[in-house]
Amino acid sequence: MTNLPNLLTLVRIFLVPLLVAALVQQNLSVFVALAVFLAAALTDLLDGYLARRWKQVTTVGTLLDPVADKLLISAALISLVEIRLLPGWLVILIISREFAVSGLRSIAAAEGFTVKAGELGKSKMILQVIGVSLVMLSIRWPGLRTVALGAMWAVVLVGLASAVDYFRKFWRKVDSSIKLRRRNELLALERQKRRYESSAAKALRRSSFESTPR
Repeated sequence: MTNLPNLLTLVRIFLVPLLVAALVQQNLSVFVALAVFLAAALTDLLDGYLARRWKQVTTVGTLLDPVADKLLISAALISLVEIRLLPGWLVILIISREFAVSGLRSIAAAEGFTVKAGELGKSKMILQVIGVSLVMLSIRWPGLRTVALGAMWAVVLVGLASAVDYFRKFWRKVDSSIKLRRRNELLALERQKRRYESSAAKALRRSSFESTPR
């Protein structure tokens, strides 16, 4: 059954096309786009908080939440590139970081463990909301352009630092997992070898017994 936190995540996904339309269509007010973006960002805060508070953490919510976050941020950034408010290479850096971390978490999940978001990852999301909001406001007030670009540079730097932290956690967990798996494989081979030697010894004794003249 769909609970409220999952519904909020779905609302965030459905707000993405509306956000793109509000940003790309020049005849709409920048405040409409900003209101949609902030409303979507607010659902990101609420769904996680409510899921933990009401103990409604589900597999669907766990899978959808990061997807909704990346859709929202990627749509906002690409739309800002479209209207020439952000350089494309900067947005590529931010989105590439998101895909790289998502790939790591998927591999980790396939290995049976979870790489949790650290403080840098949480700070990065807050900085993204602030940075994108400032860039949107710079449409109306061009004097904010320098501050907005500074905020986006902070997003890039914090994002890269958090990505390094993810890689470090991932490698540590994967390295431990590989060592444990290799140890178990060696133990299994050793047990198999012992069983084979025991069976061979029994067969040899049986053969010697049968060939002994009576």
